[in-house]
Amino acid sequence: MTEDVPLYERDPAAWEAHLAEGNARQPRKRVSADLLIRDRAGRILLVDPSYKPDWDLPGGMAEANEPPHVAAHREVAEELGLDVRAGDLLCIDWVAPHGPWDDLLAFIFDGGELDDQRAAAIRMADGELNAAEFCTEAQARQRLRPYVWTRVAAALDALKTGRPAYLQTFRAEN
Repeated sequence: MTEDVPLYERDPAAWEAHLAEGNARQPRKRVSADLLIRDRAGRILLVDPSYKPDWDLPGGMAEANEPPHVAAHREVAEELGLDVRAGDLLCIDWVAPHGPWDDLLAFIFDGGELDDQRAAAIRMADGELNAAEFCTEAQARQRLRPYVWTRVAAALDALKTGRPAYLQTFRAEN
């Protein structure tokens, strides 16, 4: 009769071992989390990372088992010395494997608007950034890689509509 009872009920330790084995074999996802931060004029905060050739939104990669919104907050604090909480989710972009990279889930959260005093307090805090600058949409479009601009444009649209965007970037080079 015990065969009719599910494993998780008759042997909780065996069930836990079964789950752990499955978890160890499942793929892991890379996760990035950025904040869309604006100044009082509505310009977008961009950063110039020292470790790559292109400008980007402030944020970065999540650590193991770190929620994306927490990663965005942590990265912005570490890199810019700003305490900006992640607000509403604006965009998720699934980026297909490319080059040496596995796939990625890229989150953009609303970082709100900084008043003039907080905007003036931005500083390069950890050596990962060369610069930070508030840019118009046209300037951002010029500085960002096309696929990053598509993500930012979707996030800007989500600010207006209240509906988060889901994107699928199949080639990061576009």
